[in-house]
Amino acid sequence: MEFKKITDFIHDLYGSQDFVPLAVPVFIGNEKKYLNECIDTTFVSSVGKFVDRFEEDMAKYTGAKRAVVCVSGTNALHMAMLLSGVKRDDEVLTQALTFIATCNALSYIGAHPVFIDVDKDTMGLSPIAVREWLAKNSEQKNGECHNKHTGRRVKACVPMHTFGHPVHLDELVEVLNEYHIELVEDAAESIGSLYKGKHTGTFGKVGALSFNGNKTITTGGGGMMLFNDEELGAYAKHITTQAKIPHRWEFRHDHIGYNYRMPNINAALGCAQLEHIEEYIASKRETAHAYEQFFKDIDGIDFFTEPENSQSNYWLNVVILKDRDAQQDFLQYTNDNGVMTRPIWELMNRLPMFENCENDGLKNTIWFADRVVNIPSSVRVK
Repeated sequence: MEFKKITDFIHDLYGSQDFVPLAVPVFIGNEKKYLNECIDTTFVSSVGKFVDRFEEDMAKYTGAKRAVVCVSGTNALHMAMLLSGVKRDDEVLTQALTFIATCNALSYIGAHPVFIDVDKDTMGLSPIAVREWLAKNSEQKNGECHNKHTGRRVKACVPMHTFGHPVHLDELVEVLNEYHIELVEDAAESIGSLYKGKHTGTFGKVGALSFNGNKTITTGGGGMMLFNDEELGAYAKHITTQAKIPHRWEFRHDHIGYNYRMPNINAALGCAQLEHIEEYIASKRETAHAYEQFFKDIDGIDFFTEPENSQSNYWLNVVILKDRDAQQDFLQYTNDNGVMTRPIWELMNRLPMFENCENDGLKNTIWFADRVVNIPSSVRVK
C-alpha cells in the first residue's frame, strides 16, 4: 500500500518508530543559559536587555530598518494594520486560505475582509486575482480606493505567505501602488523565507512575524513587526508599551496604548533560537528535498515546492492529493499509524463570523482545501 510506504519513509526520516509530530521546537543552544540569566537578574518582564537585543538582531537578520516585538503574531498583525491606517468599516483584501489570526486582527479594528483567490504556485494571494477584483469592483475617490458597491474604503491588502512560501510580491506591490492600497504582509509563517533575495515582511510599510511554539524559531509565544521607517517603528514601540512617556518615576501617557510588550524571558529564548536559524532552515530545506525526491515515485500525490524566484523556509511541508476523498483517506491512515498530518485550516469564508464577507469565487482556494495535507516538518538537528 502506498500510504504505508509513506508512513514508513517518514518514520525512517525522523529516526523514530514512535509518533512523529507535525512541527516541534528544537533547543540546542543558549536557551537555558539566557533564561537563567533572566531569572538571576529578576528581569523576566517587559524590561531587560534581551528585548532590545532580539529586536536589533532580527532587524539585522531581516534587513528591516526597525523591528518591534509583541506578545503574539496576532498582536503584530493588529498593530501593523492600525499603523497602516486601517480604520473601522474599511475593507481589507486578503485570502480565505489562512489561519484565523489574519482575520481576527482586522476584525479587532472593525474592518471587513474581502477574500481574494490564491495562486496555484504559491498558495498565497494572487496579484492577478487582486487586479481583476479591483478592476471590476473599485473606484478612486480623492486618491483613495473604494468599493463601488459597498462604498467602503479599501485601505489595505494582507497577503499571507502560506506555509513559508512567498507570494508574487513584485506583481502585488505594483497592483496595490496603482490602486493606492497599503501592503501589510502576514509573514507569520515565513521567517527566513526570501523573495528575490529579500526577506518576506519587508516589502510594505509594516510586516508581521510570529514566534509561536511550532514556528521555525520560537519565543514560546510572541510576534514582531518589521518596519522600513525607523520613525514609525519607534512610534509602534511607544504605543505597544502603553504609550508611557519616559520618566524616572511619573506615570504619564500620551496616547491610547496597548499592552503588547514581549517579556524579556521570551525575548531571551528568541535570541538563543535566532543564533541557530540558518542551521534550522537548512535542515528544513533538506527535509523538503528528501520529500520531493521520495514523492516523485508515489502515484497520485504531489509534493509542493517553493515558487520561482523564492527561497522558502518550508515551515510546513505540503502534499497534494488527487481529490477530497483521497485527502481524507490519507489523513485517516497517517494519523492512525503514528504520523501526525493535518489539512489546511477551515477556509475563512466558511466560518460563521466571515461567511457573509465578499469573495471572488475562490476557485484555487477551494481546490487546495480539498487536496492539501501538511506532513511532519520539524527541524532535524540535535
